[in-house]
Amino acid sequence: MTVEPRAALDRLIAALEAHHHAVATRRSDDDPAVDDAYDVLADAYEVYEESLATVFGEVTPFYLADEVDDDDDEDDEDLEDIDFDDDLDEAEESVEEDEPQPAQQR
Repeated sequence: MTVEPRAALDRLIAALEAHHHAVATRRSDDDPAVDDAYDVLADAYEVYEESLATVFGEVTPFYLADEVDDDDDEDDEDLEDIDFDDDLDEAEESVEEDEPQPAQQR
């Protein structure tokens, strides 16, 4: 069942306004009203995008990011501990030691 694009747009606009209200009136950093408004907004966007594609063969220039696992956050924290500059310096030194030296002219 395809939703009429105009109806989907109206729902998306209402979801944007509700999300803005939830963010502007949040009671704490983990206010569940903000999370709920986010979910409603994401759903309204997907319905709008699908209705545009089905009826008009068009898309928006936006996309929804994939949900992030808590495991991904831990992986990111592990990467913060790595000093990539030191690793790069060590790799460059290793390459320099292995390179043959040019012959000296007399």
